[in-house]
Amino acid sequence: MVAHLLGLKLLLLRNSFRRSPWQLVGVIIGGLYGLGLIIALVAALVYVATLDTADILLYLVLAVSAITLGWALIPLVAFGVDLTLDPARFTTFTISRPKLAAGLLLSGFIGIPGLLTLLLLGSQFLAWRFDAAALAAAVVCGVLAALMCLALARLTTTSMTRLTGSRRFRDVAGIIAIVPLILLGPIIGTVSGGFESALGWLPRLADVLAWTPLGVFAAVPGDLAAGAPLLGLLRFVLGLAYLGVVVWAWERSLHKAMETPIAPSASTKAVGMGLFNFFPATPTGAVAARALTYWLKDPRYAASIVIVPLLPVVLWFASSNSGSGSLMLGLGPFLAILLAFSISADVSYDSTAFSLHVLTGVSGVADRAGRVIACGMFALPVTLLAAILPPLFLGRPELLPAMIGLSVGALLSGFGVASVSSARFTYAVPLPGDSPFKTPPGAGARMAVVQLCTFGIMFVLLVPALGLTVAQLVTGQAIYGWLALPVGIVLGVVLLILGIRLGGRWLESRMPELMQAVMVNK
Repeated sequence: MVAHLLGLKLLLLRNSFRRSPWQLVGVIIGGLYGLGLIIALVAALVYVATLDTADILLYLVLAVSAITLGWALIPLVAFGVDLTLDPARFTTFTISRPKLAAGLLLSGFIGIPGLLTLLLLGSQFLAWRFDAAALAAAVVCGVLAALMCLALARLTTTSMTRLTGSRRFRDVAGIIAIVPLILLGPIIGTVSGGFESALGWLPRLADVLAWTPLGVFAAVPGDLAAGAPLLGLLRFVLGLAYLGVVVWAWERSLHKAMETPIAPSASTKAVGMGLFNFFPATPTGAVAARALTYWLKDPRYAASIVIVPLLPVVLWFASSNSGSGSLMLGLGPFLAILLAFSISADVSYDSTAFSLHVLTGVSGVADRAGRVIACGMFALPVTLLAAILPPLFLGRPELLPAMIGLSVGALLSGFGVASVSSARFTYAVPLPGDSPFKTPPGAGARMAVVQLCTFGIMFVLLVPALGLTVAQLVTGQAIYGWLALPVGIVLGVVLLILGIRLGGRWLESRMPELMQAVMVNK
């Protein structure tokens, strides 16, 4: 049965590549990148072998502990749960719980992350190649450490699935979880700034981690190389116990999740017409009301809004490191492009609800305009504030016209580009009600290419206003800033109208294809 589950995982992966060539391209690119990284790390292991035993032990325990901790935490906020073999699909089959758990656990190695982790942790023996006993132990312990990574990842994701059964909890937790990801740069900068003062604590930290599930297997070869076989045996037995407990706990939580699946939360009673009361009774108004409702209640859209208060923090931190506050001047254009880009996946986020637009015969222009109006109701005030406040705080009020023209132009032209992009391209996104961080099958290279091209076109369309703004910064002549104001706004309005019309025309001609695409993504 375990072999059958592994074969099923391989078959599903092969079929997904046949269905989506872009996914195959993404896997190849990701595999080459990961392989290059593994080669670099293996080369580091070869070099580490020339150090003292204590230093090798220190570095390996810290590195393996970091990798294991990453496997336990990162899937919760970045990659989501791997649904290629969804345990819920096996509920009606009479498969013994131990065999199902073993098959699902080992299937984690069938994929780029699991395979590369196995290669990396299994290559620890290179660091102990001058000691035969330590080398043999490193091979075995490397495989067990990789199993520990997968087991902890399964345990945390399954446990969090049970914990996050409440829709309100999922929404709030999802928004909070994205905050440290956006602030990762400042966090790393702050931590690295105090790294030298923490070097004295690293040996003590490694001693503690060597007795935990994170680093216990990495410490066993070092004990043998240091002439302490009994200590190594003790750690090895303790590591096996840790692994058994983690697998047992995951198996129990998996069994519980399959026996008593999470019941969908009771729907709240609708009161009145909501936002539909505040928009005109026209197709454009109806689309705008529905889209704005999503912006206010759908956590997938809220994940796009959370960057609004965090982007100034990132730019301020980058400006303080560079010794100049000039990067803060880019807050308005950057924020405008990000907010405009957020509607480029509207059709994909609609999922089967897009059938409302198909069956009711909403015109393409009304659909495009309604979505722009919904996002623009909060995006335009935010963009204006982001364009006005940095020049005032930096004591550069003469830059206000250029910043306003550049930022508003970026927002309007970005809306035009997104209106065309979402009418032409769809890609797999989390389904309604899912976590914004869940990775659906089929997402990958296609999404990356579409997003990269959309961003690139948005930046290219800013060249006229951006050129005038740069000219003012270089020459100090205010006339360039006053020219950037009308150029940015007028060009943005023209591109917005063209984008809505062209996107509307494409939408009307491709509604069946778009409906089929969102059904496939489902």
